[in-house]
Amino acid sequence: MKVVVLTGPESSGKSWLAGQLEAHFGGVRVDEYVRHFMQRTQRDTCLADITDIATGQLAWEDSARARQPALLILDTHLLSNILWSQTLFGDCPDWLEPALLARQYDLHLLLSPEQVEWVGDGLRCQPALTERLAFFEAIEHWLMRHRQAFLKVEGDWAQRREQVFAAVSQLLQAR
Repeated sequence: MKVVVLTGPESSGKSWLAGQLEAHFGGVRVDEYVRHFMQRTQRDTCLADITDIATGQLAWEDSARARQPALLILDTHLLSNILWSQTLFGDCPDWLEPALLARQYDLHLLLSPEQVEWVGDGLRCQPALTERLAFFEAIEHWLMRHRQAFLKVEGDWAQRREQVFAAVSQLLQAR
């Protein structure tokens, strides 16, 4: 099983590309649990919610991993929970980073916020490019610090799709 994570700031194409990958390569896609949580609770999240959100994300990921697909496509993972918790609340549950580092991810596709427009959807909260760039840089720094395999994905929608498809094709051929 090859595990690919789409990561990056909001409105950079993670969900769209996860769907594109699933449609093209097959496999199993795991969506972003926090969206489900926020739509279900109909309120802003707070620091106390982070454990429930992260636990839900892990449960969805574990359920998909148990199916042993050739390709597992994650719309996000615990790194987003960590960084959003730190960004919004200035704190984060201590167990999240060790839980993230204990898992195997073959490739992180780090999506730049540049060259694509931010689109509000009622849940997103970083319309300023400077905020999204800071989030992007925090992800990149974490991935480099922890020696995680990643590819920066940039350009317009078609260019992003092309880069992501090429990277996943190469990953799948390296079985």
